[in-house]
Amino acid sequence: MLIENTFDALSKLRLHGMAEAFERQRASSALQDLPFEDRFSMLVDAERSQREGRRMKRLLKSAQMKVSASPEDIDFRTARGLDKRKFSALLSCDWITSEQHLIVTGPTGVGKTWLTCALGHQAIRKGLPVAYRRFSRLLEELEISRADGSLPKLRQQLSKVRLLILDDWGLAPLGARHRQDLLDLVDDCHGAISLAFTSQLPVEKWHDYIGDPTIADAVLDRIVHAAHRFELKGDSMRRTVKQA
Repeated sequence: MLIENTFDALSKLRLHGMAEAFERQRASSALQDLPFEDRFSMLVDAERSQREGRRMKRLLKSAQMKVSASPEDIDFRTARGLDKRKFSALLSCDWITSEQHLIVTGPTGVGKTWLTCALGHQAIRKGLPVAYRRFSRLLEELEISRADGSLPKLRQQLSKVRLLILDDWGLAPLGARHRQDLLDLVDDCHGAISLAFTSQLPVEKWHDYIGDPTIADAVLDRIVHAAHRFELKGDSMRRTVKQA
């Protein structure tokens, strides 16, 4: 009866990891022979591990990243100009906690999105909330939310992440409203959220892409000077995989 009451209490307290570990201990004579302090420590570790796993699943689901990429699978051998030491240094995620940015440019198919999502996955491992958006889709979201009155809610949602990935920057044409939305977004993120851009457009052409010189100056001043930059090159890796 005492054991049943213990399991019932653990369940009501939502200590499911601890309850499962307790059951494993009861089923193992070797574990039962351990000192109480060791067994209790194992229960606490099991609960912590399960909670971290659940949190990571929630963050991954919320991030909505385009590809499931992990840092362990990065191919540094492919000749695309990816500096292994420089990129590996980003895996600490210190650049995110310091509100710095990331810019990955290069032709289509060289792995810009994959690499950026791998860093997003690493950030989630560190417990940092991440959001992925194709830049054109984000512009659509902003337009729709403005029309239905949910713009403050969308901005609040984006403000809760630590890393916002903007994929395919520079492909969607910008109108006057888009430029203002972009300035508002970058200004909201400045000093609070890290931005990661992937783009086929070289950084030196971003000013012309934005169009309005005043807004372009304001946006780029907040991004480029505080950004880690990777300029990739080479043939499409999609074609290489297909041929293989």
